[in-house]
Amino acid sequence: MSKASELREHSDEQLELGLKDVQKNLFRLRLQSETERLEAPSEIIKAKREIARIKTILRQRQIEREKAAGAAS
Repeated sequence: MSKASELREHSDEQLELGLKDVQKNLFRLRLQSETERLEAPSEIIKAKREIARIKTILRQRQIEREKAAGAAS
């Protein structure tokens, strides 16, 4: 799990790749919880929080770009 400050240091492309990885991991965790015993149920919560952190940072950057484009117009 990464802290938000660490995630902000990454580029958008790196964040997108990380988001895909965490989403795949979350899918596997959910599958394990339904089919077999999941050893650490808290891993699902951690994955959801990681996804939320990454999406929040990506959205903040998108808003900043839109503001910059609006100010330039």
